[in-house]
Amino acid sequence: MNNKCYFIDLDGTMYWGTKVIDGAIQWIDHLLDHHIKFIFLTNNSSRTQAQACNHMLKMGFRGIKPEHFYTSAMAAADKIAREYPTKKEAYYIGEDGIKEALINNGFNINPEKADFLFIGLDRNATYQDYSYALRLAHEGAKLVGTNNDRILLSEKGVNVGNGSVVALFEYATNTEAIKIGKPHNAIVEGALRYAKVSKEDVAIVGDNLETDILCGNNAGIETIFVTTGVHNMEDCYRLDIKPTYIVANLTGLMD
Repeated sequence: MNNKCYFIDLDGTMYWGTKVIDGAIQWIDHLLDHHIKFIFLTNNSSRTQAQACNHMLKMGFRGIKPEHFYTSAMAAADKIAREYPTKKEAYYIGEDGIKEALINNGFNINPEKADFLFIGLDRNATYQDYSYALRLAHEGAKLVGTNNDRILLSEKGVNVGNGSVVALFEYATNTEAIKIGKPHNAIVEGALRYAKVSKEDVAIVGDNLETDILCGNNAGIETIFVTTGVHNMEDCYRLDIKPTYIVANLTGLMD
C-alpha cells in the first residue's frame, strides 16, 4: 500500500476533538519519513487549512503543513465556481474555513443578495443567523451543503454535525441542497485535482462507513476502515457497506 496516496479522514480517525487517537501520530510520522504522499480529506468546513494544521500540531503531530489539508469548504467553493463561473455572489453559514474558500475562488460575500447560500458548521450561529440566511434562500439563493455529517465526535461525546444543519435549511426551503462532502463525488473529484493523482493511485482512510468508506466505494477507490470512531466491524454488515481493508489501529498500515 505504500505506493498509494492516502486520503485521510480527521475526526474519528486522527482525533476526537482535542484527543489524539492511538497510533495516529506514529502513522503520520511513518508516512512523512518514507515520503509517502497523503492529504487530509475532511468534511469539516469550519477551519482554514492553516487552522486545521495548527490544531493538529498543538496536539503533537509533527511535520504536517497547511497544504496537506483539503476540506469540504474548498471542494464546495471549487465545484460551484467551476460550474457557475458567472455567478459570484455568495453568502454563508460557517466559520473561517468556508469564508476563505469562497474568497479564494473569486466569490463576493454578499449579505444582501446571493446566488448561492453555502451551509457549513458554525458553532456560534444563532437563531437569528439561520433566519437571516433562510430569507436569502427564499429570495433565490441556491443551497450548497458543504457536508452532510449528522454528528461530530468529540472527547465529550457526540455533537450536532453540519448535515443536521443542512437538513434544517432543506426542510425550511422545501428544496434539496447541492451535496459536496463525503460520501458525494464532488469532494473526491476536487481532492484528486488538488493532489494531482488519479483514483487508481488513492486509498481513502476513515472511521465512518457512511461517509469515508461509502465515498470510496461510490468513486471506485480502495478504502481502509479503521475502527476507532463512529462505526465498528459489526456495522459493516448492518449497513451493508464493505471496505477494501479493515484495521483496528493505523499502525497496522506501517507493515
